Amino acid sequence: MPSLALTELLGAPVFDTAGTQCGRVRELALAPQEDRSRVAMYVIRTKAGDRVLPFTFVGSVEGGVYATTAVSSWSPLNGAEGLFLLGRDLLDQQIIDVHGRKVVRVNDVDLHQEVSNSRPVLKVGSVDVGVRGAVRRLLKGVVPMLALRGLLAKIPPRPIPWEFVDLIETDPARRVKLRISHDRLARLHPADIADIVEELAPAEREAVFETLDEGVAADALEEVEPKVQKSIVESLDSERAAEIVEEMNPDAAADLLADLSAERTSEILREMEPAERQEVAELLEFGENTAAGHMNTEFLALNVNLKARDAVEALRRFEGGVESVITIYLVASRNTLVGAVPLAKLVVAQPDTPLLSLTQEPLISCPAGAKEDEVAELFDKYNLLTLPVVDENKQLTGVITSDDVISLLRSKL
Repeated sequence: MPSLALTELLGAPVFDTAGTQCGRVRELALAPQEDRSRVAMYVIRTKAGDRVLPFTFVGSVEGGVYATTAVSSWSPLNGAEGLFLLGRDLLDQQIIDVHGRKVVRVNDVDLHQEVSNSRPVLKVGSVDVGVRGAVRRLLKGVVPMLALRGLLAKIPPRPIPWEFVDLIETDPARRVKLRISHDRLARLHPADIADIVEELAPAEREAVFETLDEGVAADALEEVEPKVQKSIVESLDSERAAEIVEEMNPDAAADLLADLSAERTSEILREMEPAERQEVAELLEFGENTAAGHMNTEFLALNVNLKARDAVEALRRFEGGVESVITIYLVASRNTLVGAVPLAKLVVAQPDTPLLSLTQEPLISCPAGAKEDEVAELFDKYNLLTLPVVDENKQLTGVITSDDVISLLRSKL
């Protein structure tokens, strides 16, 4: 399938049906509402102003653009509403390479030429983010085309297929008109999304988090560096920020809100659903550098007299994070902690096995006021995956996971 570089086509001569040169290519435009990759029209610079040449009126693209109609029939360009202009909106712009999981800058665009109904159809095949595209643009018009193509043939390409490209648009209205979403980005691991977001400018970060599903945005936000995390939340309106914070683990949400101003925290809490608001508000009352300040209030605690089948049923109904059910806690009256059952033991147990017989010894816990260093030491000493937090009456109030400890240690580096 023949291909053309966008920068070779920009500025190319345009001929009308009589074979008369009537202008030059100024832009190539996509209409994302119709087709995300097909060039819908050419913008032609003529003596009478910019004109629009639909792709259906192009007879060939070789040594120039040859139209099948007279220039007088080409409509004037009245704005570019709803159009994605490849030169303006893609060249030199940052895009997200969802395959390479990074942010890159576009040096050129590779267009594939197809034939449909005896007409040439151009489609965006890939973007060039390597040296070859930069050299082509730098030497265009300076070096004879034949010599330039010989030089370019010696430079390895660095293409990113168009299907792996996520575009960044900071204007909300334009995002909607151009149907720019981040569905591809959303399929990456939250840690990869976080790495990508940290490479973007503040306005671009906001644009990404405005578009992502709340659950995906929450998972990614938990992986972002605290300073960037704070910046993102402060840039969002209170309603959108609340939607994302509600989906975060309560301990991570509390840590985030604790870093914001009291006024901003109050605005976000007011927009949250009552149950999530109360959960996070309670965590905010604890000292940030204590065990309670890092604990998660989403955990599975069952009555000490239940059996394995009851725990399995409770697991089916549990809506918290996977890391919160690595250990199931047993409580007696008044929610007093009496045991911990590893999930691995539950999996191999018979349905009528008493949960108390599956408990792990010794039972390790820590008080709500324990310092961060004490928490880290307990995880290290006993190779823990989770650590229950208890109050002065030995009542279970929360659970610290290994992820929480890793985040704690990272923040101290």
